[in-house]
Amino acid sequence: MLEVKNVAKSFNLKNLDKGKFSVIRDACFNVNSGECVALIGNSGCGKSTLMRMIYGNYVCAVGKIYIDKENILDLKAIEMSILRKQKMGYVSQFLRVLPRVSTIDLVMEPLLDQFESRARAKDIAETLLSRLNLSSKLWHLSPLTFSGGEQQRVNIAIGFSKDYKLLLLDEPTASLDRENKRIVMDMISEKKEKGSAILGIFHDKEVRDKVCDREIDVSNFSAS
Repeated sequence: MLEVKNVAKSFNLKNLDKGKFSVIRDACFNVNSGECVALIGNSGCGKSTLMRMIYGNYVCAVGKIYIDKENILDLKAIEMSILRKQKMGYVSQFLRVLPRVSTIDLVMEPLLDQFESRARAKDIAETLLSRLNLSSKLWHLSPLTFSGGEQQRVNIAIGFSKDYKLLLLDEPTASLDRENKRIVMDMISEKKEKGSAILGIFHDKEVRDKVCDREIDVSNFSAS
């Protein structure tokens, strides 16, 4: 489902004499449907950078990234947007949403984008939010006013609202208590059973041991 071939990434930094800082070089790996793979390595080795390149937030100037056999580096911006909506979910460490949009509407949005009925989308969103122990009193409020743990549960509900072919998880359990962490681990296992390919960054060893089938050490691709 995901194939990364000879990918490299550098950043141009004005405060460096040479103007360029290399982060990743010659990254090669794949993730198959129905498995969860963990990106591991020391802080700063490029795990999140690699994840953002796969999602298309960072431009990849060298190499190829295939999602469902389609090289995303050949896609125009609108085509990448469509691919995300149809095939790829992303749960980041930070909640980035428009102000004044309610939590329930945010979780429903990925479903409505794919022409799911509003009633069905609402039912799925409510089920997810309830499962993640987010009080129904909060559903019609903007999550920007929530605590860190509550915001992360909203992020998870959005990312898990559909059965994406590829699911990217950047520290999904970092801000969660033990009970909610257990729930998210169960949700990851369920997505694997449904055939999703999952690539994640999990600093929590308990989570890695529970849900991951194998690990990829990004330090092996580090250019620093």
